[in-house]
Order: sequence, then C-alpha cells, then structure tokens
Amino acid sequence: MKIAIVNFSGNVGKSTIAKNLLKPRMDGIEIINIETINSDDSDGQKMKGKQFGQLSEQLMLTDDAIIDVGSSNIEDFVKLMDRYDGSHEDFDIFLIPVVKENKQVKDTIATINALSSMGVPPEKIRVVFNRLDVDDIVEEIFYPLFGYYEDAKNFTLRPKATIFDSELYQNLSTYQTTIEQLLNDSTDFKAKLRETNNPDEKLDIVARISLKRLAGSAKKNLDTVFDEIMR
Repeated sequence: MKIAIVNFSGNVGKSTIAKNLLKPRMDGIEIINIETINSDDSDGQKMKGKQFGQLSEQLMLTDDAIIDVGSSNIEDFVKLMDRYDGSHEDFDIFLIPVVKENKQVKDTIATINALSSMGVPPEKIRVVFNRLDVDDIVEEIFYPLFGYYEDAKNFTLRPKATIFDSELYQNLSTYQTTIEQLLNDSTDFKAKLRETNNPDEKLDIVARISLKRLAGSAKKNLDTVFDEIMR
C-alpha cells in the first residue's frame, strides 16, 4: 500500500496523521518526507519535490510507503506527477487532511481538482476531517466541501473519517513520544507518584498519567478513522 498525504495548505496535520494514524497500523511501513522546510521531529527520509523522478523509481521498488508531502513542495509534486504521465498510478490512496478554517477548505477543494484533472479516480482520493470537537457536526462545519462533492463526485467522502481535537497531539513532540509508546509503557506511574516528594517530578508524573489516558481515547478514534479510509 502506497499512500500520499497531500494538501495545497499547510497546518492540516499531515505529519501527525502519517506518524500516529497510518504508521502504527501498517506494519513496517516507511515514511518518506517531501519537504524543503521541515520540522526537526520529522521521521524517515527527506526529499525535495523536484526529485519526483527519484521518488517514482523508489516507489516502483517498494510495496509499502507513506509519502508525506509538505506544503512547500506540494505544487512541484503535483506538477511533476502530471509531467510523468501515469505516475499517479503508483499510489493507492491520496489522503487529504482538512481542518475547518476557510482557506484550508478552499485549498482542499483545489487539491482534489488538481488530482482529479490528471486522472486520479474518485476512489483513490480520500478526505480526513481533522481537529474537530466531539460535538461538531461534520456536514455543517464542512458544508462547502459536501456541496462540492454533490456536484463533482470526484473524490471519496466519509464523514466518520474524523479525527477529534486533543491536547495530546500538541504534547507528543514535547515528550518525544507516540500514542503507541504511551499505551505500551508499563511504568506504574501511580506508584512512582506515591514514592516521590519532588514537586517537579510529581507534576511530570501526573502529566504522563493524563497523556496515557488521552492516548487511549485517541487510539479508539484513530482506529475508527483508519477503518473508514481503508475500506
């Protein structure tokens, strides 16, 4: 399975989705970051969008990969994919994260149009709704996208593919950890809390207990989203 995570907009959660939604549920899969301006905590290889030919050849030699296309390279990536006629067929899914801000919604529609115009079929273009509150109604928040879908029908729209907002995601990089690592940590933090008298250590332990609890809820949510986008 080869999945490209794309959007003409930045700040939609592409890297978070690569590392916390896809990678833990796809055994042994590699993340390839295509980003000129990349954050320090990015995993995997780094490749500029203009090296599309190299990427295309690499994908032919592998069965599974997550390609995280950064916003500073997405235009080059799309243009070069169009130039390498048929290269979009190397990808099984184009995953497009979208958040509720107007600019990101408009850029999401533009991304769908660009992929569709070069021949990517609707079943390969899939949207993930990101950073929603649990009481948000997806159809109302993203009504322009749903209206566009009714007119164009050139992508796959599944409202249950919704990642709920959580302070967990902001804290993962701070603690240099992942959801899976939090849940697999067998440390008895409550016992450590009873054993220490250091105020700073107590605060750190309490924060880690809270993170682990949030990780459990987040995992259930991400399991649902993964099932939706992969069916």
